[in-house]
Amino acid sequence: MSERPQGREWEGRVAFVTGAVTGIGLGVAQAFADAGMRLALSYRNEGDKARAAEWFAARGYEQPLFLKLDVTDRARFAEVAEEVVRHFGEVHVLVNNAGVSVFGPTDEASYDDYDWIMGVNFGGVVNGLVSFLPRIKASKGRRHVVNIASMAAFLPGPQAGIYTASKFAVRGLTESLRYNLAPHGIGCSLCCPALTKTNAWTSALKRPDSFGHSGFPDVPKEQLEQFGTAFEEGMDPYEVGTKILNGMTQQRGLILTHPEHGPDFEEIHATIMAALPVEEAPPGRLKIEQLRRDAMKAAEAGLVIDLDDLT
Repeated sequence: MSERPQGREWEGRVAFVTGAVTGIGLGVAQAFADAGMRLALSYRNEGDKARAAEWFAARGYEQPLFLKLDVTDRARFAEVAEEVVRHFGEVHVLVNNAGVSVFGPTDEASYDDYDWIMGVNFGGVVNGLVSFLPRIKASKGRRHVVNIASMAAFLPGPQAGIYTASKFAVRGLTESLRYNLAPHGIGCSLCCPALTKTNAWTSALKRPDSFGHSGFPDVPKEQLEQFGTAFEEGMDPYEVGTKILNGMTQQRGLILTHPEHGPDFEEIHATIMAALPVEEAPPGRLKIEQLRRDAMKAAEAGLVIDLDDLT
C-alpha cells in the first residue's frame, strides 16, 4: 500500500531538485508540488522539460523554475544556485538526485569509466552541496538536504562495481553530513531507492564523448532493452517522491522506500556480526569508541563536535 503525503509543513518552501524532469526526480517534484512547495528543477533534455511543464500546468500549479544543468559543471552549478535565490529570495531544500546507471565488469573498467560514473553520481552531489549549502544556511525556517543514492549503497553486485562505489560514497558523505547540519537546524537524509519505474537503463546510451574510452564490453541495444523491461516492475516514481517527502517531515536520517530488502539486511547484519572477533577489547579502546558514540549523539542533537571531543 503506497503512502500518502503527510501534512503541509513544507508549504511555501523552495526546493531545488536535480535531474527533475523524468524518473525519481520528477516523482519528487510532483510530491513536493502537491505539498505546496515552490520548485526549481534542473534538466538536460528539452522534450522532457516540456512534458514536465505540462504536468504542472494541467494541475494549475505554479510553473517551476527550469534550469539547464550538467551536474558535473561546477561553474554552471554555482550560477544555478544564484538564479534560484535571485528568483525566489531563499532556498530551503536541496535534493541531489541526478545520476547515471551504468554497469560492467569492474576488473575491465577504464579511467573514463571511473571518471564518468563517479563524476556524476558522487561529484554531482558534491557540486550541489558546495553550491547550495551556503544559501540554505542563510535561509530561514524548515530546511532539509536529501541525497538520493540507491539500494546499491548497501548491496554490491558483480556488474556494478563503480556504480556501487559511487553510491557507497554518497551514503558515507550523507551520514556524516547530517551531524554537521544539525547545529544549523537543517535536516539531512540519505534516500536509497530500489527498483523504480524509470528509464535509468538508458544511461549507457548517453555516454559523453569526453568519456568515450570504456573498458566495458559493448552491450547490444537489444540486450539493454531487455534489461530495461525489469524497470517496468518497479515502484512508481511518485510513490518514491512521497516517501522522501514523508521522511523529510519525520526528520529521518535514512529513507528506505522499498520493503522487499529485509532478507538482504538480515544477511548483511549476520555476516558483520559473525566477522567480529570474539575477544575482550582493552579499556583504552573501549573508552575511545564510547566517546565517539557520545559525540555522534551530541552532534545529532545539534551540538558542534570538535576533535577534542573524541579523545
